[in-house]
Amino acid sequence: MQTVLLAGGLGSRLSEETVRIPKPMVEVGGRPIMLHVMDIYDHWGQHDFIIACGYKCMMMKAFFNNLHLMNNDFTVTLGTGRMNLRPCRKMEWNVSVVDTGEATMTGGRLLRLRDWIGDETFMVTYSDGVGNIDIDALLAFHRAHGGLATVTAVQPPARFGNLELAKGDRVAAFTEKVQNYETWINGGFFVFEPGVFDYLEGDHEPLEQSPLARLAADGQLFAFKHKGFWHPMDTVRDREQLERLCAEGTPPWLRFEERSDPAMRPMIYA
Repeated sequence: MQTVLLAGGLGSRLSEETVRIPKPMVEVGGRPIMLHVMDIYDHWGQHDFIIACGYKCMMMKAFFNNLHLMNNDFTVTLGTGRMNLRPCRKMEWNVSVVDTGEATMTGGRLLRLRDWIGDETFMVTYSDGVGNIDIDALLAFHRAHGGLATVTAVQPPARFGNLELAKGDRVAAFTEKVQNYETWINGGFFVFEPGVFDYLEGDHEPLEQSPLARLAADGQLFAFKHKGFWHPMDTVRDREQLERLCAEGTPPWLRFEERSDPAMRPMIYA
């Protein structure tokens, strides 16, 4: 099954980094955030990716063209240029890098990939949000409801302290950070049927606006609730938080819960 990574935006809230490189290539733990997202799918045996790039697309193409060299050691005969790779890390990914236009919105990027995807179920996500999503469970949920589209619903990370006020404006309690467990937001990690393309109109259209709204109105959009770890990389603060989590060891987006059936328990990807 093919997985599309939406990777063409400007990333203006990370302008300190994105003035030089595309946002999906901003590094966390010494690796581009985009590779961390792909690691999640790789853990569940999903190895076929389409990168829908736009801003600084040539840099993205050069990166993936050279990734096999960066991931492995090699010996090069300088007189002839002949190179022998000495594999260090097994990476069985098939990656298509497609220029979907610098100014194209997310819905338009997806529509431009219609011929690349064909008539099969496919997955889509953002290239800058990570979570320990159970992709197998997500796919099973999608197949069970029979609709055209599934979005992974996540709970936004706590950012602010909570004040509980008593009479006379006295602070009765203070909690450093509070997670609002009643709030669900779009966390990416979509599963789509090809019929979703009929809801897309052109380059000008964000996927998150009219297309998803019309799918919902038609009863074709379902939410897979993920209560585990999820975190975006929208700001410098987000990047620093993800960097700290990487420094602590195996990051939480690669720590997966065991299933009840021992034969079905996934190994933690390290």
